[in-house]
Amino acid sequence: MMSSLTNVYRLNTPQRLFIGYTLAVLVDLTVLNFFAQYWDKVYIESFSISFCAALLLQLLLKLSIKAEHIVAKHFRYKQNKIAKVQRILATWGILFGSKIIMLEAIDWLFGAAVEFNGLLNGLLAFIAVIVSIMLAEITIGRIYFALDKHPHSW
Repeated sequence: MMSSLTNVYRLNTPQRLFIGYTLAVLVDLTVLNFFAQYWDKVYIESFSISFCAALLLQLLLKLSIKAEHIVAKHFRYKQNKIAKVQRILATWGILFGSKIIMLEAIDWLFGAAVEFNGLLNGLLAFIAVIVSIMLAEITIGRIYFALDKHPHSW
């Protein structure tokens, strides 16, 4: 009767990437719009602008994570204390510096249509948004994988 609903859908890698990135952009879009609506430190002119900003943020977040992984790989087999300190400083520099680059990219591309205000020319507001985006993405990911552990029939 409902046997078609119990079929297992297998996704190939491009399909998984498409779903993953689409979901990540939608999470970013949602977080951005919540901040724009409820916090006066974040201004976004329109939904279309917030969608473009979410796409840009997703791209830049993935690039900064990729850069951090490259640095981590470089230091992976170096066991001395100096190398560990260098890795920590390099990682911190990438993670913090990338936020400044992201903020500047948003300012350059969107101008007054997207504004982060407050301390340090809006940098702290922007970091609050980015941290919230990352926490939301992690939470969605954990929910998704937790659902795999509890199969049930419909």
